[in-house]
Amino acid sequence: MTSPFTLAVCAEMVFTDRPIIERVRHIHERGFAVEIWDWTRHDLPALAATGAHFTSMTGYVEGNLTEDDGIEALLRTAADSIKASRVLGSPNLNLHGTGLGEGGLPVRPVASVTTAMWDRAIHTLSRIAALGESEGVVFCIENLNTAVDHPGVPFALAAETKALVSAVDSPHLKMNLDLYHAQIGEGNLCELVTECAGLIGEIQVADVPGRCEPGTGEIYYPRVARALAESGYTGVVGMEAFASSDSDAALDAFAAAFVV
Repeated sequence: MTSPFTLAVCAEMVFTDRPIIERVRHIHERGFAVEIWDWTRHDLPALAATGAHFTSMTGYVEGNLTEDDGIEALLRTAADSIKASRVLGSPNLNLHGTGLGEGGLPVRPVASVTTAMWDRAIHTLSRIAALGESEGVVFCIENLNTAVDHPGVPFALAAETKALVSAVDSPHLKMNLDLYHAQIGEGNLCELVTECAGLIGEIQVADVPGRCEPGTGEIYYPRVARALAESGYTGVVGMEAFASSDSDAALDAFAAAFVV
């Protein structure tokens, strides 16, 4: 049995005792694709020279979906991110409900989302999708959890990112459905991946609690993998997780969980 998915690993969270170039090279040698976060912190030509297959990177540097100056910053840095993605050949660019700062906390926290904010977010994401279409890339908006890691982030639930992607209705705006965050925020993961079929640009995984590799917490990922496969999804599944102990063992556990 093999995996029907493209398995990727976030190089920001494993092999953390090594320089980023060595992490990427080793992940690639292990047969996984690679994901990174903020591209401005990395030597992109050096990363590309590893020969790794990059599947995702952060698709903005600053900004948000609902405020005039935030929208301008988001669109400007999204365009910059597309240029950076060309160096790595990354087809997917990741977004959040608002700009994140130190520790993953929102630069401008939001207590509640108004109808006007929803309308502006849809309009902004429509512009992002048009940018993606013109440049041949896909932007993916990631759900987050507000209970543990990202308090104050608007449009955080998977139900909310699903609604935004559905409203924009473009193949250049998809969901980055993060199942670690969804388990904390919503649960019922098998039904969730089924409901979101056709809207998903990428799946990200970690276990709960602890945000380590599959098999270290409460989520039974082999069953989730089966639900994903049954929904027809064959795209990227990225492990955005810490290693509970040995990073190579974490990669082994991840791969084993997504054999269907």
